[in-house]
Amino acid sequence: MRLTVIGTGYVGLVSGVCFADLGNHVICVDKIADKIDRLNLGEVPIYEPGLKELIEKNVKEGRLSFTTDLESAVIQSEIIILAVGTPSLPSGEANLSYIMQAAQDIASAMDSYKIIVTKSTVPVGTNEKIQNIISQHTYHPFAIASVPEFLREGTAIKDTMNPDRIVIGSSNEDALDKLISLHSPLTPNILTTDLRSAEMIKYASNAFLATKISFINEIANICEKVGADVTRVAEGMGYDKRIGQSFLQAGIGYGGSCFPKDTQALIQIAGNVDYDFKLLNSVVEVNKDQRFNVIRKLQEALGSLSGRTIGIWGLAFKPNTDDVRDAPATEIIQNLIERGALVRAYDPIATSNFRKEVDSPSIHWSESALEAAAGCDAVCLLTEWDEFAQVDLTELAQCMNTAVMIDGRNLYNKEEIEQSSFIYYSIGRPSVTNIGDKITLLL
Repeated sequence: MRLTVIGTGYVGLVSGVCFADLGNHVICVDKIADKIDRLNLGEVPIYEPGLKELIEKNVKEGRLSFTTDLESAVIQSEIIILAVGTPSLPSGEANLSYIMQAAQDIASAMDSYKIIVTKSTVPVGTNEKIQNIISQHTYHPFAIASVPEFLREGTAIKDTMNPDRIVIGSSNEDALDKLISLHSPLTPNILTTDLRSAEMIKYASNAFLATKISFINEIANICEKVGADVTRVAEGMGYDKRIGQSFLQAGIGYGGSCFPKDTQALIQIAGNVDYDFKLLNSVVEVNKDQRFNVIRKLQEALGSLSGRTIGIWGLAFKPNTDDVRDAPATEIIQNLIERGALVRAYDPIATSNFRKEVDSPSIHWSESALEAAAGCDAVCLLTEWDEFAQVDLTELAQCMNTAVMIDGRNLYNKEEIEQSSFIYYSIGRPSVTNIGDKITLLL
């Protein structure tokens, strides 16, 4: 099939590349000329494992190209995929200006029947608005479909090529048939539904996963008070098939471009129909507060943070991505600086992006984990990069002023810490300090 993908962010670029790898001819379009120029030079504007190699392969084999010429791309394709951004407005609602402009541009370029697919995350009813806009700007026939994405940054290619399910919303039988054919190489689990249900499935899925994260973090906070181990609790819960193991890792909360935006948008969608989504409001409140457990644990270990030097390990919102949108590190570092602390920060990939969001004379940007920890009164692990699990804890303790660690992702196990000299605080597990041969619990 011949496809055009409009938008070369995470969703658009990964989707376009993966569709090309399935044997389709794909044109990726973006208004940002510099981004297209970089892609045509073989540079990838986002960090995603395996993406660069897949782009090179499909460009070389003639199935993938990049352009700013939307009109030409639309004319050459039978399926047009909308994958532009829908960032949050101050109200929490999704900003639909980019997607509505793209719809108008598509309509103006159409020369024949097209299937227009929305892959961007949009509020319920948006595809009907897209349909109305296109109808106003073209006399050519077209079909509208909603095919929400469920990929995760860091595993986006795997998620695209091996999805749990594909959701296709449309009332047009021809569109449904062609889109089922397009996606059938990926999975037999294809659900067809109406447009509004497809739009709602995306929001409901992300809101439920965010709820699981906030729930296990609340359980972790209780575990700390009663002396239980949340990792064992979560394991015991996860064996129940009704619950499952995924998204039960206690920590400092979710971040990124999806969960925060989508939970707020769903709360706003509910509010627009006079429904108070009490549960989801609580999920958001819990998540906002959870990241400040790091500050509370630092104060418990060190007292006043004024004049203290704190190492920060991890700036991306999760490992294997350079995305720092709504990363817990942002608020944690800002809070530390407000309290008079000096910060030594390190991330294997995301430092450059983070510095665009947060920069201060109080921050030393380090080139390695050990450099970030050197001379520090404590180290806070905020992103569970594999690199941090490989650090020699004895060497780490020796380079620090005080061997205090706040493990915000429960990366280290009890045995590793007991063999070290660290005063160690984790999330929802008994924290330990080694005093000679004696292990003292810090609850």
